[in-house]
Amino acid sequence: MPVAGLLLWASLLTGAWPATPNQDHLPAMPRVRLSFKELKATGTAHFFNFLLNTTDYRILLKDEDHDRMYVGSKDYVLSLDLHDINREPLIIHWAASPQRIEECVLSGKDGNGECGNFVRLIQPWNRTHLYVCGTGAYNPMCTYINRGRRAQDYIFYLEPERLESGKGKCPYDPKLDTASALINEELYAGVYIDFMGTDAAIFRTLGKQTAMRTDQYNSRWLNDPSFIHAELIPDSAERNDDKLYFFFRERSAEAPQSPAVYARIGRICLNDDGGHCCLVNKWSTFLKARLVCSVPGEDGIETHFDELQDVFVQQTQDVRNPVIYAVFTSSGSVFRGSAVCVYSMADIRMVFNGPFAHKEGPNYQWMPFSGKMPYPRPGTCPGGTFTPSMKSTKDYPDEVINFMRSHPLMYQAVYPLQRRPLVVRTGAPYRLTTVAVDQVDAADGRYEVLFLGTDRGTVQKVIVLPKDDQEMEELMLEEVEVFKDPAPVKTMTISSKRQQLYVASAVGVTHLSLHRCQAYGAACADCCLARDPYCAWDGQACSRYTASSKRRSRRQDVRHGNPIRQCRGFNSNANKNTVESVQYGVAGSAAFLECQPRSPQATVKWLFQRDPSDRRREIRAEDRFLRTEQGLLLRALQPGDRGLYSCTATENNFKHVVTRVQLHVLGRDAVHAALFPPPAVSAPPPLPGAGPPTPPYQELAQLLAQPEVGLIHQYCQGYWRHVPPSPREAPGAPRPPEPQDQKKPRNRRHHPPDT
Repeated sequence: MPVAGLLLWASLLTGAWPATPNQDHLPAMPRVRLSFKELKATGTAHFFNFLLNTTDYRILLKDEDHDRMYVGSKDYVLSLDLHDINREPLIIHWAASPQRIEECVLSGKDGNGECGNFVRLIQPWNRTHLYVCGTGAYNPMCTYINRGRRAQDYIFYLEPERLESGKGKCPYDPKLDTASALINEELYAGVYIDFMGTDAAIFRTLGKQTAMRTDQYNSRWLNDPSFIHAELIPDSAERNDDKLYFFFRERSAEAPQSPAVYARIGRICLNDDGGHCCLVNKWSTFLKARLVCSVPGEDGIETHFDELQDVFVQQTQDVRNPVIYAVFTSSGSVFRGSAVCVYSMADIRMVFNGPFAHKEGPNYQWMPFSGKMPYPRPGTCPGGTFTPSMKSTKDYPDEVINFMRSHPLMYQAVYPLQRRPLVVRTGAPYRLTTVAVDQVDAADGRYEVLFLGTDRGTVQKVIVLPKDDQEMEELMLEEVEVFKDPAPVKTMTISSKRQQLYVASAVGVTHLSLHRCQAYGAACADCCLARDPYCAWDGQACSRYTASSKRRSRRQDVRHGNPIRQCRGFNSNANKNTVESVQYGVAGSAAFLECQPRSPQATVKWLFQRDPSDRRREIRAEDRFLRTEQGLLLRALQPGDRGLYSCTATENNFKHVVTRVQLHVLGRDAVHAALFPPPAVSAPPPLPGAGPPTPPYQELAQLLAQPEVGLIHQYCQGYWRHVPPSPREAPGAPRPPEPQDQKKPRNRRHHPPDT
């Protein structure tokens, strides 16, 4: 394994994985949660707000050389600035003809939701042009876009004279996804090629080689697939060994009576020319295997996540061995969940070099093929390392081609590293939809930071660290709403060079910074406890970590997050965030003491001290004390509850005081006497030598001095002038009995709006 992710992968290979989940894997609480409004207020995000009557945005190509992001939507192709997507956007309106839209509507399709030109493919053709395809109102079409040679040219226009059919390149139905790759001016695409959406194929078009496709209407090859991603991954230094991998999900051919959906990884050789007599103009090297993402239970039964949603290929220093991140969801109606699994190319190649799946026996069940294997081994590329003498697949013997046609499936499945997911979400009110991964250099190593999109329109930033020899620790650094109107995240891409994340959905495009260090807090301890590889304490604030910054004041500890060691000399700043207040309560009523630590991952304790000479004691949950996420509720206050309450937060053995509240408990008699003062009488003259009289109910006077309490007091005095207190309310002052035939006057006093 290369240097990238050395710390994480070393832990994965030693078996440090989450425990077996018999209970729901609830998501970790994000350290920072920002709404869309709060995210915009940070100044670290921009939402594409150019007024367009369009929907279904998809990020289809990131062009670092031209500093542009190419986005496809309904009837539009956008070229956005990578630095600011709202700065000088270049826009092409590319709609289907009115006649074609009318024909689409007459065929029974929805005029607004389906009969448009949904751009689904943007690939770089050469230095100056892009190749683009759209659904064309159920009549796929493709053409070229001139984007200029340099970023400063600001050239972006369609070439309509080069318009051509998009069949085999782009689907008819905008609801059907496609996966494509343009290699050496040849387009490889996993796509549905008919109007009804029943003929799925992996196609090769354009270029000088023969047009190729998978075997038509052969459920062993493709069975109602949904294509997710295509990636060229070389096998060796020999170019003839290069293979293109397709990631998709499909209905299981292994269990035709079951509606199960399996995730697949398929591959083809780039120099495949098809067979001579059999499989003419069809792939003769196509193989596929199952991708498994499951959690083993204690009883041996695995919980499977079979519906592949997204794939991210993380490049390493070795181009032949990237790391594959994949997002899965469960397909059952009872169990709902999501997971992220990680695969190595070594495991993938081992499966493709293993036994083929074969049906035989009295029950016609799937078994590993045990017969004689033809030469060259099916799936081997011509002219490669093992077949240097064969220059084309047309030179392969017929027995090899016939075997390939009936045995495209591998018997063994590809399992993730350590046979467990890296991230699991069950019992959550959302599902994961997309994943993007960034490699970050920190003070104590290199880390993989996962950005996970959800169907609620949020993005989670997650790192997974080794906790001990048996477990991994997942840290959700933040969760942000990236759209004003929540919509499922469709596509995401990262620009590490610009430290930006670009997110697209049906409602628009947002780009945001990969880090918001100031949101973690103004103290060194807050910055260190966040354990964000992007952020470090620079001596004055939590800011972006750079390897060139001064080491004397820089503080960062992603692995352990220990502020006691890292923030020595800076921990006094943590006390600046302590909130101190005075609160009043009435005996017999309730009081709520608010305390919300900056981190939801901290352990909160409440300590009570009656007076400075007493020892502080921890408040335990009981009938009268209720601890909530927002603070402490005291029910039926007693005079003995008066004192100092301290809310402390502890995280990674670092403890600091979040809130101190001095609680005063007032007696009911004092409150009643203040609200219903006795009639004024002449006071006797003071005795000779006596000092000034002591103000009665001094504590209550302080309470009534507060503006909002004084307003209520004045209003209540006016109210109670009309309604005398009952004998229970004013002991010693009996009320005269009312006549039976006298109606009580109705009090028509209106409450002021402020109360």
